[in-house]
Amino acid sequence: MTLELTDWDNNLPSEGDEEYQALVRALKFTEGFGLFFARCSPAEGEQIITKIKADIANKHIQVLRLTESVNNLYEIIEKLDSKEQIKILFITGLEHSLIKYEECKSFMGWNSRDIYSYSWKGVPPVLINLNQQRERFRDNFKICFVFLLPQFAIKYFIQRAPDFFDWRSGLFEFPIDPEILEQESLRHSLAEDYEKLLQLTPEQRNQQILEIQGLIAEEHQTPERQYDLLIKLGRLQSAGQDYQPALASYDKALEIQPDYHKAWHLRGNALFNLERYEEAIASYDKALEFQPDYHYAWDNRGVALGNLGRNEEAIASFDKALEFQPDDHQAWFNRGVALGKLGRYEEALASYDKALEFQPDYHQAWFNRGVALRKLGCNEKALASYDKALEFQPDYHYAWDNRGNALFNLERYEEAIASYDKALEFQPDYHYAWDNRGNALFNLGRNEEALASYDKAL
Repeated sequence: MTLELTDWDNNLPSEGDEEYQALVRALKFTEGFGLFFARCSPAEGEQIITKIKADIANKHIQVLRLTESVNNLYEIIEKLDSKEQIKILFITGLEHSLIKYEECKSFMGWNSRDIYSYSWKGVPPVLINLNQQRERFRDNFKICFVFLLPQFAIKYFIQRAPDFFDWRSGLFEFPIDPEILEQESLRHSLAEDYEKLLQLTPEQRNQQILEIQGLIAEEHQTPERQYDLLIKLGRLQSAGQDYQPALASYDKALEIQPDYHKAWHLRGNALFNLERYEEAIASYDKALEFQPDYHYAWDNRGVALGNLGRNEEAIASFDKALEFQPDDHQAWFNRGVALGKLGRYEEALASYDKALEFQPDYHQAWFNRGVALRKLGCNEKALASYDKALEFQPDYHYAWDNRGNALFNLERYEEAIASYDKALEFQPDYHYAWDNRGNALFNLGRNEEALASYDKAL
């Protein structure tokens, strides 16, 4: 006789199965009013609903799916046609009513599941309503309510609707199914054009941030996926100009994968936007330590050096960027800016021309080229350059103002005034244009009008 070893632990119910069975038992034995909360992903929530309907077939079950923000949940339930027959009511999507009140901040503790630092803008109306009407829910509805919510929304109930939440009959936590966790993590961590992230509304951005934070905190999440999600999280936070939280996200990513050059580069960008230029340069240097030919880091390093007034070093950094990426129009442009700061206008002009060779519609390069030409006394050519800038960016008030200055230098004062007026059409409080306009009027002997223009500048 031989004994076979068995994988006895594989036959035990999973954590999710245990939690589900506990929820089923609670719903089976609850008659009349009941209040349950389940922490789960939207996909997991739909699976739970389907299974409950099959396992508790003798009770009338309905689902209220909220697809947009609501203020008064009681009124919505009151208007349900079949509310007298409902025994169990699942409510999904209430998080839509909370997202615009959320300000996503940085991590509180990496080893904790509670990774959010909350800074509420106010209490969402739907939660105020639930707090105020909890007795009416109990007295008027003989329904067992089940709220299916993500982690951040549960936090809202705990902190912002405690009167309602304290009446709960149970709180059940469902970890995301490993397969769904992988799919959702991959969907969120895929590289996305930064311009698209900039176009998201604050609510859309916060929703993505909250979903990603929840995925990072899942206990079965892998370090590799955590890293990718942290990078996406930082980019979303940067797109919302939340640079300090973005910095924290990149730091956490680098704890997982310290030799990845793109994370060091993005960290440098966050520091740059916080005007911590020395630290930004150090971060770009780390990126270049791991990827010496990463031209974006050389370019941004140069800009940081330029902001510190270290223009010679900045030019050297731009030259390195161009060594690895000769058609990088941004590096050519930035190099021209540094040369201009040093008064080397001929060289700056050549650098802008190279930028425009690779990006002919780059209006800022046309504008800066015009400035360099005007500094060299070439006002006619400067005028043509400003006109090119305005061809590509008609509302660029700086170009209209500087165009007026070139016309002023050519003693074409009427045309100069018309150009200043265009600048003020797009930027009415631009005091330089009011001042320059006054100078042109003064040179035409129109002193009363000049005085009025100076008064506007003041």
